[in-house]
Amino acid sequence: MPPFAAVNIRELIRPIGQLLLFSLGSAGVLSALVLVLALILDQTAVGLHLHDRYNVSLATYTLVNLPQVVIDGLTIGFVYAAIALGYTMVYGVLEFINFAHSEIFAVGAFVGVELLIALDHTGLLRSASLGMAYAYLTLALLMGMAAAGALAVTVERVAYRPLRGAARLVPLISAIGVSFLLQDVIRLVEGLTTGQFNRIMPTFGNFDRRIMLGRLALGDTTVPLGISVKSIIVITAAVLMLAGLNYLVNATRMGKAIRAVAQDRATASLMGINVNRIISLTFLIGGLLGGAAGVLYALKFTRIDPFVGFFPGLKAFTAAVLGGIGNLTGALLGGIVLGMLETFAGSFLGVFTMGAAGSEYKDIFAFSILILVLVFRPQGLMGRHVGQKA
Repeated sequence: MPPFAAVNIRELIRPIGQLLLFSLGSAGVLSALVLVLALILDQTAVGLHLHDRYNVSLATYTLVNLPQVVIDGLTIGFVYAAIALGYTMVYGVLEFINFAHSEIFAVGAFVGVELLIALDHTGLLRSASLGMAYAYLTLALLMGMAAAGALAVTVERVAYRPLRGAARLVPLISAIGVSFLLQDVIRLVEGLTTGQFNRIMPTFGNFDRRIMLGRLALGDTTVPLGISVKSIIVITAAVLMLAGLNYLVNATRMGKAIRAVAQDRATASLMGINVNRIISLTFLIGGLLGGAAGVLYALKFTRIDPFVGFFPGLKAFTAAVLGGIGNLTGALLGGIVLGMLETFAGSFLGVFTMGAAGSEYKDIFAFSILILVLVFRPQGLMGRHVGQKA
């Protein structure tokens, strides 16, 4: 029998198809809405103002800028999806929101960035070849994942397991307390070791290079269309993580045990499954994903601080709720939709309001979506499918 005979090809391919479907679907729906709005506003003061500035209609301006907006939206959407899977994993097993996950994400980011800063101080990064630059980035990613995974398991053992039989509000309060504790621990460690509040990802390799895909005509000028190398890395790494997690949960014996514990802990224990071990494993997987997402976030946005996990974590939680918390497929959908929605708002809100409301208001959309979903569809867009719980 060939060695790949036991590999479930369907479970390897299915999440890639879902990602493609969600990406194309969300991009198509939001693009259509923005274009309709542009057509409506074209003959108003908004359209006339834009025509005077660029000598093109509002609809043309919107259409030309859409491809770049979609690329940027997918990049941040995959980051949100990767973080959201940490919330989804824990909630699927314990029906408990691990609000400390955002700080676990931050710890992964800090470990990865500090490692790269230390390598930069030795001169290794500046003299690194392209292959070694990617090797150092991979090392930072692995170190961030290891630190975040170990921290997640420790938090579960110390702060959550003793409260597992308590009322739901008790572990929730404990999670909030752990979140604030970890924020201050990061500040303390950074203050004692570096004396700096903000840390900057070193520049090395070709990660900041922009790959040009073409130029689109816009009146008397042209608009560049491209994607940075680091955006490609973020998207590729996120896709690999999402596909790997889906395969682990749905096509392996370990995943079957995780789903059994998520379905019924008492019965799973009677069937010989070590429930505590599976729950620790779930936190470990969630922490590994969070740590990787933290390093990818630092690569994408360069600057991090002790509170770096708060807003990405809150938006990832929003994405998990939007897609259907406890549902792996829903986390993918929620992350992509939220990232696309946020980027569309940041790119076109200022244009459609003639500068009255700029990109700084894009966060309103993320939290408005959370409220609307909780009010009108608390189970999320994908509902809650037992077969996909994790």
